Amino acid sequence: MASHIVGYPRMGPKRELKFALESFWDQKSSAEDLQKVAADLRSSIWKQMADAGTKYIPSNTFAYYDQVLDTTAMLGAVPPRYGWNGGEIEFDVYFSMARGNASVPAMEMTKWFDTNYHYIVPELGPDVKFSYASHKAVKEYQEAKALGVDTVPVFVGPVSYLLLSKPAKGVEKSFSLLSLLDKILPVYKEVIAELKAAGASWIQFDEPTLVMDLDTHQLQAFTQAYSELEASCSGLNVIVETYFADVPAEAFKTLISLKGVSGFGFDLVRGSKTLHLIKGGFPTGKYLFAGLVDGRNIWANDLAASLSVLQELESIVGKDKLVVSTSCSLLHTAVDLVNEPKLDQEIKSWLAFAAQKVVEVNALAKALTGNKDEAFFSANTAAQASRKSSPRVTNEAVQKAAAALRGSDHRRATDVSTRLDAQQKKLKLPVLPTTTIGSFPQTMNLRRVRREYKAKKISEEEYVKSIKEEINKVVKLQEELDIDVLVHGEPERNDMVEYFGEQLSGFAFTANGWVQSYGSRCVKPPIIFGDVSRPKPMTVFWSTMAQSMTDRPMKGMLTGPVTILNWSFVRNDQPRFETCYQIALAIKDEVEDLEKAGITVIQIDEAALREGLPLRKSEHAFYLDWAVHSFRITNCGVQDTTQIHTHMCYSNFNDIIHSIINMDADVITIENSRSDEKLLSVFREGVKYGAGIGPGVYDIHSPRIPSTEEIADRINKMLAVLETNILWVNPDCGLKTRKYTEVKPALKNMVAAAKLLRTELASAK
Repeated sequence: MASHIVGYPRMGPKRELKFALESFWDQKSSAEDLQKVAADLRSSIWKQMADAGTKYIPSNTFAYYDQVLDTTAMLGAVPPRYGWNGGEIEFDVYFSMARGNASVPAMEMTKWFDTNYHYIVPELGPDVKFSYASHKAVKEYQEAKALGVDTVPVFVGPVSYLLLSKPAKGVEKSFSLLSLLDKILPVYKEVIAELKAAGASWIQFDEPTLVMDLDTHQLQAFTQAYSELEASCSGLNVIVETYFADVPAEAFKTLISLKGVSGFGFDLVRGSKTLHLIKGGFPTGKYLFAGLVDGRNIWANDLAASLSVLQELESIVGKDKLVVSTSCSLLHTAVDLVNEPKLDQEIKSWLAFAAQKVVEVNALAKALTGNKDEAFFSANTAAQASRKSSPRVTNEAVQKAAAALRGSDHRRATDVSTRLDAQQKKLKLPVLPTTTIGSFPQTMNLRRVRREYKAKKISEEEYVKSIKEEINKVVKLQEELDIDVLVHGEPERNDMVEYFGEQLSGFAFTANGWVQSYGSRCVKPPIIFGDVSRPKPMTVFWSTMAQSMTDRPMKGMLTGPVTILNWSFVRNDQPRFETCYQIALAIKDEVEDLEKAGITVIQIDEAALREGLPLRKSEHAFYLDWAVHSFRITNCGVQDTTQIHTHMCYSNFNDIIHSIINMDADVITIENSRSDEKLLSVFREGVKYGAGIGPGVYDIHSPRIPSTEEIADRINKMLAVLETNILWVNPDCGLKTRKYTEVKPALKNMVAAAKLLRTELASAK
């Protein structure tokens, strides 16, 4: 009985890699300094896994930016704009692809399946000349070997790599990416040959696309690829690893018939149906890597339950062919609980971060061979029992309120056109009204004030005074710019989810529970451990203060329930939708309190609604149904004259536009400028939208200041497909990360463009 880890976080327990990368990018440290930090992190990770007793330790799962970009570098698939002329790919070309440089933009980044991690999308076409251009995998294998650790080099498998790519600019959209399989396999063969020569005995190909809805042609590509690699892999043991969902029956058949493969890895946490397929027939003599320790959450494993599943699997595949593993790479969880001295002890006993999960995997492997660590197992049983019975987890009143939601679809009493008329009578807005999305620049001084208040270095009175001054400054600026619907700028908020989580019951927070989102950017998701409720109003104080500073409408600003859910580590002892409904009820209380306090425009952001969409089409309808329902719950009780806005971040909306309409918001603002205005094509294709809509008129992710003419041109494109009376004018997203020197001229031009078009529309009439 052996143990295996699919992959491990790279950032380091205290985000060491993040700081080393940013220092290198800012030219404050050398390439050697960065490489030294990276080598130290890798060696400590390998040593930690070896000390825990792990048999199959991964290498090449470390990346300076992203594992898919590493594969692009290995294959020499560098887009021509980066001016690479062959040879080993070094940092300059690698980071230019990831981040762009002074003269050319970065490659596109998109979500890795349904996680909050983002990968760099390969840009391919018929003319790409593939060549072996990064020897990183072999160097890392040798580096570990020199430390006395024999590792399993891990690669993004050839078929998944192509299926996760996109046709480069100028290449037909219909170009078959799988037609490049014959061109990339020779590079994989070269790498395999080098690894064999270096002494590797196992190799792992991650093929997570096998959990997606694939057609026969796509499934055949797997058969073709592994038949082609079979001879090169002879003498090596090959693992093909899948994760994030069930493997569908057809794909399972394809997978277990692959030539030259010794073992198969499955996510048995999110893929419970795969268990039935394994029981229904698993090839004799092959290894089963059973992913029973959750790589995507922070809860301690129920060791007794996992052990009984393993015993059942052992009777199917045999003792020597069963390997205990993680459900996926541990990249998607926090690094080490050791760095959480302030976390509540009871809650801490319910958790396991990456370092603890390595220990759990090995404890299960040892227990199966008869070396059960009784003390470790009893502590685990006690923690599981305490979590089930803890009064902090269950709140009867919340459970009752959530149960009472069944049977109603929580729609507002009147339709959107009636409401918009009532709101216009009250708000008296001009045609093409202007607004912003919520946040204004967060200056160093502002961050210092929040930090000092949190550390109790300044009094509450001083803190409120500083924040009030900041709000006043933001309000005055918007009035000077002549913006129609104002925001308070959110100076009191650290993060759009954490700010609310800290004021809701049922949430816990970590000091170092960082998870990589992309490159050096990390997020620290809150932990939802119990029933969620709102003890007292969260935003009313600041919103009413801001409204008292102006006669113009001031938006109340809230984060929606689905976004809070999707950007947190969520409890795994009840369905996600139940937790979402609880959060919705807490936000509903806040919406109604804002309305009572005289706030007439309330924005409920659902930035991450689409992020939670399941990987399989057959599961989309159920998710969208409860996600959209949760949003409607938050505002079903307000008057017709209260205008409800929502905001959504970049995503491909075209396939969920009907769900967006079903949210029944009065106004929706959507990030648009970065996606080549794909969004507008939905309306060109005849989708009727009757509510207010504000597709972003400029990209706030770039420091560029768009001209009045450019913004006016964008608005004109929108007017070609949308009615004049429903169009709003706003930036793409919040302005928190920008500087005032960028924000002021950009907003000035935005307002000027709206006024220019109002004049043109009036004279056309």
